[in-house]
Amino acid sequence: MHRPLASRSTLCAALAALALLCACSPGDGPGALNAAPSAVQDENLARDLERIERASRARPVALEQELRARGEKLAPGSAAELEVLALRGLLAAYARDRALTDQITQRLRDWPAGELRAAAAVAAASVSAEYLRSHGDLREARKLLLAVDSAQLNAAAPVFRWRYHHQLTAIAGDSGELDLSLNQGHAAQRLAEQMGQPWRVALTLVDLAFTSSRADTPARARQLIGQALTEAQKDPDPMTLNQVYTMRGIVYADDSDSSITLQANSDALEQATRAGADSVRALGLANFADYHLRQGHPARALELAEQALPLARSTRNISAESVARSNIGLAKIAMGRVAEGRDDVRAGITLDEQQGALAYASAGWQELAGYLEKAGDLAGAIAAYREHRRMDERVLRDETRKLLLEAQERQDAEQRARDIELLNRDNALKAEQVHQRNLALTLWSAMGGCVLVSLGLLYQAFRRVRRTNEQLAHSNASLKRQSETDPLTGLANRRHFQAAIKSLASGGGLAASVFLIDIDHFKRINDSFGHAAGDAVLIEIAGRLRQAVRDDDLIVRWGGEEFLIVARSHEGVFAPQLAQRLLDLVGGKPVFYEGREVPVTASIGFVSLPVPPHGLRLSWERAIDLVDTVMYLAKSHGRNKAYGVERIHAEDALAAAQLTARLEAAWAEGQVGLQALNGPVRASDSSFHPEAASRPASA
Repeated sequence: MHRPLASRSTLCAALAALALLCACSPGDGPGALNAAPSAVQDENLARDLERIERASRARPVALEQELRARGEKLAPGSAAELEVLALRGLLAAYARDRALTDQITQRLRDWPAGELRAAAAVAAASVSAEYLRSHGDLREARKLLLAVDSAQLNAAAPVFRWRYHHQLTAIAGDSGELDLSLNQGHAAQRLAEQMGQPWRVALTLVDLAFTSSRADTPARARQLIGQALTEAQKDPDPMTLNQVYTMRGIVYADDSDSSITLQANSDALEQATRAGADSVRALGLANFADYHLRQGHPARALELAEQALPLARSTRNISAESVARSNIGLAKIAMGRVAEGRDDVRAGITLDEQQGALAYASAGWQELAGYLEKAGDLAGAIAAYREHRRMDERVLRDETRKLLLEAQERQDAEQRARDIELLNRDNALKAEQVHQRNLALTLWSAMGGCVLVSLGLLYQAFRRVRRTNEQLAHSNASLKRQSETDPLTGLANRRHFQAAIKSLASGGGLAASVFLIDIDHFKRINDSFGHAAGDAVLIEIAGRLRQAVRDDDLIVRWGGEEFLIVARSHEGVFAPQLAQRLLDLVGGKPVFYEGREVPVTASIGFVSLPVPPHGLRLSWERAIDLVDTVMYLAKSHGRNKAYGVERIHAEDALAAAQLTARLEAAWAEGQVGLQALNGPVRASDSSFHPEAASRPASA
């Protein structure tokens, strides 16, 4: 839903660690090795390679030395030597041994021509990408993997392809490219199933569960992690179980029953200890800190995070360090040490930004905003929230969450594509029938008979073809509508908005009234009544919003629990009236779900453009940024309110942006005029509970 990472800031950091653990798996088991013509045939070596790959994150240095001794006895240029060399390279990358990583990468690139050359090239890219990733350079790692030639990738043995897709799944997810992450994860899952190795299937399902969690589809995430646990228990090992339990704790972090998360974190830490993996254990401690933050025990959270931080640094686990720093800061803010805690959280966010992990950084800013709001630092909360929104736009790009939903519904889309293909074939068949009738017409004309009959037949044929074309056009139009419609509420989505807004924003700026509506405490609704109730609330609120607007106004599900309305130009008095109507419609009565009343209110930001007194015209991006800021101001002043911009003393967009960045101060100084409206009086008003988050173990 709109703040997909809102309660996962440290949660996201955890997958950087988990993703490392998953994607860096350097070897392959016997099932996969036997699946390819170039695979190792020595069963003892195949078993050793699988054993080492599964434990690679726990003891990379010792395992690399073991493999080096085995490799010296293998025939040069053989499939066995290639398998061992590729696995050694990934272990060296885990250990952050640059000299050895570079040496092995060069040997793989120089592999002699032959049937193994493609696999060696893919392995070289994976080793280099893993080293970059272990040092936090996600951008270069992604670029390196995407540069792999598709022909070489297809020619490589399954084990090399699985590692490639598994790596790219994690890196794309860390970079906020959820559609790419999902597609790569599905490719890895198919390969793992073909290879017949449950632990590989489990690791792939862990990645897919985290991608779904990032996209705020918790039911799907929980389904996937349940499947992952089933697969892992078929052939258990500590490192695989650590990753599964860690992700189980993450996807159930928002559940009303906190015992599931507690048990999952305990199990994950136990498995990391069994494996002797200090780096992963550091992450387990940081996740426990997150759990205690969620439970309202900041002192215990601070103690655990401070234990995790030196362990993360000594093992050079950047992701675990980021989680620990963030949780230390959040605990301090909760304990009243606001300035000190704010600096610690920002340090954790900086680590994520340096890695190019924008999804983590975006969530970190939002979580910081929530804690600062609760601590009473409203100015700091607004500044942090603006940073979250700015970075979130970069992460989402062209409606990433929509692309993910489309990818998750790939089977439905493929079925629709098959239907269109059938229509096209039918169209082609009828065109051929028309052609045959044309030939018949020519023949009959040449013979001088039945001209009118032939013309009649031809006319009927053309009518049929035209009907077929109309059906095809209708089908294409229907698919286009589906791609531009939010499947839950039936409202327009961002893809439709970006196409429709051009007509409203022509002539140098937007001329309309813009409203951003955010359902208050939506996470609490999900926690208290369940996610199905949350969906019911979104559907009902969408219907209420439709009642408030005209047919030619644009209403969009902006993301999660946020809705955007763009109403065409009216008299200046229109915007406040509509804002009040929206407040009353949303909060005037509860939503009924399965016989229970679900109380709902909203916070709204609005503005009419151009803005007095200088007739300021803004692009739609600037306009949304402005209403987003005043909407958050409404939240920080108690929620169930609408704040609107009446005037802004700025003559251009740059001056307006500078005032927006310090909106509350500018309001107090008289440089911005705001109008505040109150929603219906509620029976009770509970306090805001900001969320902490944990991060999955990284490979």
